[in-house]
Amino acid sequence: MRVLVTGGAGYIGSHTVRRLLEAGHEVIVYDNLSRGHREAVAGVPLVEGDIRDGELLRSTLARYGCRGILHFAALSLVGESVRDPQAYYLNNVGGGLTLLQAALHCGVPYFVFSSSAAVYGEPHEMPIREDFSLEPANPYGETKMVLEKALASYSRAYNFRAISLRYFNAAGASSAGDIGEDHDPETHLIPLVLRAIMTGEELTVFGDDYPTPDGTAVRDYIHVEDLAAAHVLALEALERGSPTAAYNLGTGRGYSVLEVIRAAEKVTGKKVPYRIGPRRPGDPAVLVASAEKAMAELGWQPRYTELEDIIATAWQWHRRRPRGFKG
Repeated sequence: MRVLVTGGAGYIGSHTVRRLLEAGHEVIVYDNLSRGHREAVAGVPLVEGDIRDGELLRSTLARYGCRGILHFAALSLVGESVRDPQAYYLNNVGGGLTLLQAALHCGVPYFVFSSSAAVYGEPHEMPIREDFSLEPANPYGETKMVLEKALASYSRAYNFRAISLRYFNAAGASSAGDIGEDHDPETHLIPLVLRAIMTGEELTVFGDDYPTPDGTAVRDYIHVEDLAAAHVLALEALERGSPTAAYNLGTGRGYSVLEVIRAAEKVTGKKVPYRIGPRRPGDPAVLVASAEKAMAELGWQPRYTELEDIIATAWQWHRRRPRGFKG
């Protein structure tokens, strides 16, 4: 299938592009490169454009004859969304609706949406299942929820089907070690931990007063290649006739910030310098997924189930490219 991958030069998008190509699909990347990297998708057709540019989206879909869309292009920092919700609604909701309009205009029938566990807010029960109520605790989660609801409405009204994938903390790097995380600013825990090890700069642990065993926030870390595989499975499920649906992706096991630090120290053999800081606005205490539905219906099975194995791939990338795609 010929597929447009919006945000395909980003962290998760670029790994998914590779997995799509391995599965025999044709890929066109659409990215404004504000947070993605041209080098991450070298050799793949790249259209440089904004997700809110409806004319360029329509012409791109028509030019390449795309039958599917994988949508990753979004602002995704929780704290930033609290400080500047307007930017998140304009880009994530406004841009998402513009993309949907282009998809309908060009008759694209299949849509896979990179959603988030942030749509759930902070449920009182773990692990989180897809039938839990959606009560996002920050504007970032709100924008993901709004677009999910739009996808459901569009599916009922038009010849169009979509799968939303709600996932938790993406981590790790390609098994080949040639693509990985390179964000500016970097906010993800594992690369920040590894950066602290490599530079000696002190890591800030945001809060040690959460209602968790060691007081630090607990997350479900999922390897980026496992996420990429799930997106391809979702696209192929839609092609086979699967209905519009939402699926969680995760390992079903949570690790606290301090547990991540200890695991990184074990993988690298080095100590992590850190200090305790205040909580970040909008951060839930615990997020752990039940992915049983995705396993049963999509045939998805994560290959990386141990935190140390995930960190080891990230460590390989950061040692090889300490300045990210700059070298």
